[in-house]
Amino acid sequence: MELLRFTTAGSVDDGKSTLIGRLLYDSKSIFEDQLEAVKRASIRKGNEQINLALLTDGLRAEREQGITIDVAYRYFATPKRKFIIADTPGHVQYTRNMVTGASTANAAIILIDARNGVTEQTYRHSYISSLLQIPHLIVCVNKMDIVNYEEKVYEEIRENFSAFASKLSVKDIRYVPISALKGDNVVVYSENMPWYGGGTLRYILENIHVGSDWNHLDPRFPVQYVIRPISDKYHDYRGYAGRVAGGVFRKGDKILVLPSGFISTIEAIDLFEQELEEAYPPMSVTLRLKDDLDISRGDMIVKENNIPKVDQDIDVMLCWMNNKPLTPGTKYYLKHTTTDVRCMVKEIKYKVDVNTLNQVDDGADLKMNEIARVALRTTKPLFFDSYNQNRQTGSIILIDEGTNNTVGVGMII
Repeated sequence: MELLRFTTAGSVDDGKSTLIGRLLYDSKSIFEDQLEAVKRASIRKGNEQINLALLTDGLRAEREQGITIDVAYRYFATPKRKFIIADTPGHVQYTRNMVTGASTANAAIILIDARNGVTEQTYRHSYISSLLQIPHLIVCVNKMDIVNYEEKVYEEIRENFSAFASKLSVKDIRYVPISALKGDNVVVYSENMPWYGGGTLRYILENIHVGSDWNHLDPRFPVQYVIRPISDKYHDYRGYAGRVAGGVFRKGDKILVLPSGFISTIEAIDLFEQELEEAYPPMSVTLRLKDDLDISRGDMIVKENNIPKVDQDIDVMLCWMNNKPLTPGTKYYLKHTTTDVRCMVKEIKYKVDVNTLNQVDDGADLKMNEIARVALRTTKPLFFDSYNQNRQTGSIILIDEGTNNTVGVGMII
């Protein structure tokens, strides 16, 4: 079955965890022992009915405060599709966690409290979703039961969000009025909102077309590992293992290896003990070439008529995730696809005000959760595409040399 990854985002108490709990509960994706544990926890907290948010708020601190701090991953399936959910925090200080949860998502659910309308965090999370090139945005106007399911409230929020979304680079935006607490339009159609003519949230998630979300035009194969098994059965076997990051590779294709520039032909494509005729994103396969070439981890296999940009100077939109501010001149480890290099921060060109999307120049450093355009210089050339062209070959992470902690994530411009 096809897999859909989606993330939830919104302001604090907009009902993200409750919505996910409702999706799992109404989709019959909760084990009986889990449900019993949630019932007992709900009784201890004095709730009259089951608190579905407890299904995802797994940390003790989250249950005590009633908020989401970490990114909680949940898995469920329907007859049509498998799902991986990333429940991300709503607080401003946990924006970096939202970036982490959304980085691999096909779709983002933006929750808006019907009482409060579009807020600063709505702008922030929508901009980050756009920055991360999440192809599909589902805007859920939640807590419609509290505003008596009034169509006017929903339409006003939809108009306000649409005005802001016109500045974002998101191609597919859909709107759903829901009540996560009562279950309206989550899995089952709501009788309380006959004026709404669209599908339920689950219907939308099951039917979003994600096949074209990957780049199938630009062949990119970062080499992760060279396979040389010691076995009589696989005598003289040499294969290059990795995950297809873009395009389609077929048996018999002529390829080019970067950075060496060697040219060869694909002799076979292996998947376990099966031989394939072609490989495409996001398949993990092993390529065998007709020629014995010096290829190692960090090299990239491409087509000779379609080569990524090769450069040591890159500009990225960087989300800073560390308590210690980023300052020009600082050195970090940079990870890009299967390559690890050292780099230096040349310049912070400007910051972005996520509420207005305006460029801001307000200092020489970048503080935690701030987003800016940053110029980097690497110790050796990278093979990359822009992030809006390929999310795999257009993304980088920065790692602190002393602590080995990930301190920043960047999208190459």
